[in-house]
Amino acid sequence: MLSLSLDPLLQDLGGLVAGEAVGACARRLNASLRRLAGLIETAADDLLAAPHDLHPGRPDEAIEIYAGSFRFAGHTVETRGRSVFAVASPARDWCRELNGFEWLRHLAAADMPVSRLNARALVDDWLALDAVDNLPRLAWDAETAARRLISWLTHAPLYLDRADTAFRSRLLASITRHVGRLTRFVPQDSGTLAGIRVAAALLAAAIAVPAFRRQQAAAMRRLDAELKRQVLIDGGHASRNPAAIAEVLAEILPLRDALAGLGRPASPTMMNSIDRMMPMLRFFRLGETGLARFHGVGAVDEALIAAVLAADDAGGTAHGNASHSGYQRLQSGTTALVVDCGPPPPPALAREAHASCLAFEFASGANRFVVNCGHAAAHLPDWQAAGRATAAHSTVTVAETSSAHVIERGILAGLIGRTVVGGPRQVPVERREHAGSVAVTAHHDGYARRFGLVHERTLRLEAGGRRIDGRDRLEAVRRDDDPVLRRPVAPHPYHVRFHLDPAIRAHGLDSGVVMLMAPDGEAWEFRADDCRPRVEESIYLADPAGPCRTEQIVLEASADAEPEQRWSFTRLR
Repeated sequence: MLSLSLDPLLQDLGGLVAGEAVGACARRLNASLRRLAGLIETAADDLLAAPHDLHPGRPDEAIEIYAGSFRFAGHTVETRGRSVFAVASPARDWCRELNGFEWLRHLAAADMPVSRLNARALVDDWLALDAVDNLPRLAWDAETAARRLISWLTHAPLYLDRADTAFRSRLLASITRHVGRLTRFVPQDSGTLAGIRVAAALLAAAIAVPAFRRQQAAAMRRLDAELKRQVLIDGGHASRNPAAIAEVLAEILPLRDALAGLGRPASPTMMNSIDRMMPMLRFFRLGETGLARFHGVGAVDEALIAAVLAADDAGGTAHGNASHSGYQRLQSGTTALVVDCGPPPPPALAREAHASCLAFEFASGANRFVVNCGHAAAHLPDWQAAGRATAAHSTVTVAETSSAHVIERGILAGLIGRTVVGGPRQVPVERREHAGSVAVTAHHDGYARRFGLVHERTLRLEAGGRRIDGRDRLEAVRRDDDPVLRRPVAPHPYHVRFHLDPAIRAHGLDSGVVMLMAPDGEAWEFRADDCRPRVEESIYLADPAGPCRTEQIVLEASADAEPEQRWSFTRLR
């Protein structure tokens, strides 16, 4: 495809002009150059077989949008008759969601004539403002543009119904520009979801637009390259975020189906990635809803998870040992545990990662009992910082210090992002299965440099799933050639925390036993051998309605005097 790269020229021009009059001339020149590019590039000629959208829409949101109320990223804007694209954005994430157009799915779900007219009017508003270069720069962020292109292609039947020729021409010209810009996009951080979304958008355009059909092979190769980088051997994602698996599947399953509709097979890489990710998504399911809350998982769209899993022909489940992803799953009967047994992901992929090494969650039947606090929504940065700390996870915290350094603010955060650095480097794991019981022993060195301690945790689930036994031990590290590691163990306090799902009620008894009651009457008891447990307040950040109160069980001891804690959960008959 012959293309004309205009962005550097426009940026240079913008740096030279001054004043509103000259700026208006620049915008007119901008529009003229875009029209010239449209003559040089391969132009979109029609929209045919678009991929479907696995994300479920909500008709109630369509009513709000029709009324001029746009609620994204924790912020609501009332347009009061103005174009929503011309109002000031209350936050960057709100701007990204608005310009990503994924909210078209709500108008499609309403399936009313007024929704079709509203969708076309909103798309036309965006096209008009973009034609005069009057949109914020974030509107053309690569991932936002990819989301918008996929949404436009997916929901084209919604807003093209009875559309006139002029609107169709404006839309196709913009789609041409999207494809040109995204083709030139190079992800700054290899392995991020932006790379997959851009590649998926290009393949979607090559499927839906007849003029771009000859670009299918190149788009597929680009998507294959991203899948090879991001999908691990066991089906996990390189970011170690379980929700990323669902997001990737939601992008590529519709592409697989759209290619099949054209009589063209998906690539072996895509099919192999789907076959690996589907069982891994089930690996992270606990209880009847949601995913295990690790490394960026917050409020989960359960309808999306159900839609993705419904597309699974095989229905397989991953083995409990997901060593490439750094997780272990213990399951017997209706009881299941998922344990984080890996170091943090690389810093470029750790912008939503947590200091959660050796944390676990467990569920019995439909009930989730022990959880991690989860990842707060993007518009709650202070809660996000709290949720990423080790203390927000069901594991051991030494001296109220996280096992990895979470960068949330300051100069360094501005340079490399809000990421995780340092922390455990080695997380050896031993897994044993015998006569229906499963045991996992792992340890991490995240506290070795600061405190000269290694945390070792053993979890054992007995056959039938009625009892969980745990042992946490802080072992001293000795190295005579290191001034930090040759010191004797200091009396550092440590805490073993078990955060509880908000639906669970905890009752501490005089005997030291903690009774746990689920809404359906299922009951478990918690016991500790050498330490009296406390029931304290906690906060759960992964609720769709926002942070809510919950409780936690806490064991407290000193690393020098009581380096080991043994505890158990037992289901009552």
